[in-house]
Amino acid sequence: MAHAIASGTISFGLVSVPVKLYSATKSKSVSFNLLHDKDKSRLKQQYICSTCGEVVDRGAMVKGYEYAKEQYVVVTDDELKALEQKTEQSIEIEEFVPIADVDPIYFDKAYLLGPDKGGQKAYRLLRAAMAKAGKAAVAKFATRGRLQLVVLREGRGGLIMQTIFYADEVRGFEEIERGDEVELKHGELDLAVQLIEQLAAAHFDAAKYDDNYRQRLLELIERKVAGQEVVTLPAQPPRAQIIDLMEALKASLSAKQARPPKAASAEARPPSRTRERATRKSVAKAK
Repeated sequence: MAHAIASGTISFGLVSVPVKLYSATKSKSVSFNLLHDKDKSRLKQQYICSTCGEVVDRGAMVKGYEYAKEQYVVVTDDELKALEQKTEQSIEIEEFVPIADVDPIYFDKAYLLGPDKGGQKAYRLLRAAMAKAGKAAVAKFATRGRLQLVVLREGRGGLIMQTIFYADEVRGFEEIERGDEVELKHGELDLAVQLIEQLAAAHFDAAKYDDNYRQRLLELIERKVAGQEVVTLPAQPPRAQIIDLMEALKASLSAKQARPPKAASAEARPPSRTRERATRKSVAKAK
């Protein structure tokens, strides 16, 4: 079971909903420590002054904001603390908006919200009302001294809180080069739509996709722990350069039509979490 990382209160109008916060995601990335190649001992990080070359410990560090090239203004911890928002773990709803109007580019970290003690009925009422109205709530979450902008939405049978970026933190296409306007050949758009429809699925299912790199990395680690020879995977052939867009679309459609449907695998690869546990046990036995 997941453990709550914080508690809070959703407030709108005169209604208050006590909730618990749970992290909605967890990274499965395989991490490495830096070792000395000579004796394989773990390395320690040091901060060195760029002017005098001295090693500086944390007690002698201050925060500086670079307002011009190599020109800094120093800000003290007390000054930063004075700017902090009063942390009440309150989630104040500002307005309700159509969920379709919230561009996913604004989404940052996700949290699952569960009812806290005494809040079960209010929690279920809010979730059901948001689902029926098709609305999401834009709110402000006061936590860790900062006022964080969040979106509350109904999904997966509960309430999800998504921290979102402020408008001035999101880039627009006016900041990037998209090339000159081009005229599409006759039939290219229809062929592209036809290819999309052939590749379309009724629903998105994240469970269909695996992190193959992580699986291969864990397998490599297991072989190294077992003392076996590491086998290098063959290089993938380079993709052919697209010369004619129309011909490429036709070739893609032909290949899709000729490809037999994939049979469901009866023996699926063990999940990554199980594989990671097995790897840790193998390492422990080797030690």
